[in-house]
Amino acid sequence: MNTTFREKLKNKKRIVIKIGSSSLTHPDTGYLDLIKLEVLVREISDLRNQGKDVILVSSGAIMVGSKTMGYDRKPSRMAQKQACAAIGQAKLMMIYQKLFAEYNQVASQILMTKHTILNNLNRLNAKNTFEELLRMGAIPIVNENDTISTYEIEFGDNDTLSAVVSAMVGADLLILLSDIDGLFTDDPHKNPEATFIDVVEELDEHLLSMGKGSTGSNVGTGGMATKLTAAEIASAAGTDMIIANGADFHVIHKIIQGRPYGTLFLSHKKNDFYVWIFWNGYCKRRTETWIKKELTVSTNLPERQKHRN
Repeated sequence: MNTTFREKLKNKKRIVIKIGSSSLTHPDTGYLDLIKLEVLVREISDLRNQGKDVILVSSGAIMVGSKTMGYDRKPSRMAQKQACAAIGQAKLMMIYQKLFAEYNQVASQILMTKHTILNNLNRLNAKNTFEELLRMGAIPIVNENDTISTYEIEFGDNDTLSAVVSAMVGADLLILLSDIDGLFTDDPHKNPEATFIDVVEELDEHLLSMGKGSTGSNVGTGGMATKLTAAEIASAAGTDMIIANGADFHVIHKIIQGRPYGTLFLSHKKNDFYVWIFWNGYCKRRTETWIKKELTVSTNLPERQKHRN
C-alpha cells in the first residue's frame, strides 16, 4: 500500500460523494435507514466545518417513492417509476433538509438529465448554479431527474452522473460508496479468490475490461462497469476517485484522513478532455447497445405477443 497517495487526500478541497440506493436502505425491508442517514449528514457537515466544498449525489428517489406507495419492489413500468420518483425525491429532500438543519447546514437540490451536459447553455447554467451554491456554503444534493427521464435522456446510473458532476465543477476527489469494498481482480460476490486492488495508478484497457454489468444489490442500477466508466471520466478530468463500501458512512472521514479504505484511482488529467464530448460518445454507445438488446428481445418474442405489443 502506498501511503503517500493516501496522505494527499487530506488536502482535498472540493469533494463529490455518491451514495447508492442500497447504502441508504435496510436490506430486508427496503425502507430508509434513518440512523445511517444521520451519520452521512454528520460526516458531510463536518467536512463543511473543515472548509471543504461538498456535493452529494444521492440515489433513492424511486425506491423511497415505491415504498411510500406500498410497492414491494421498484416498479417496472416507466410511468410508475416516474411517479414514484416524484414522490420519493420530495420525501428524500425533506429528510435531508431536516437532518442538515440540525447541524446548521443548508441543503439544496439539483436534478439533471443527459441534456444538462450535452446542451451548452444548460451545462453553463448548471455549472454556474453549482458554483454559486458552493460559494454560499450550501450543500448541493444531486440526482437524475427520474420524473422526466426516459431512456433517450437518462444518465442511467449515478456513478457516471457523479463523475460528470465532478468534471463539471472541477472536484479534486470523488468518493463512490456502494455495496463493495473496492476494485477486485474478479467479482468477490462470486469468486472468493478475488484479490483486492488498493491503488490504481493508471486505468488501462485491462482494468476497464474487468468491469461487469452486475451489482450485488437488486436496489440500485449500477455495477462495477459503471464505476470504472466513472473512474475513466474522473481521471481524465483531473479528479482522484475512491470506490469504498458504504455499509458504514464513518468511512468518509477515514478516507479523508488518508486511512486505507477502498480502492484509490489516481487521476491523469487530459488537457484535451471535454466531458460533454466524452459523454456524447458514451451515450451513443449505450443507445446502440440498448437498440440491439431490444431488437433481440423483439425477435425472440412469440408471434402472438408481437402482435399484442
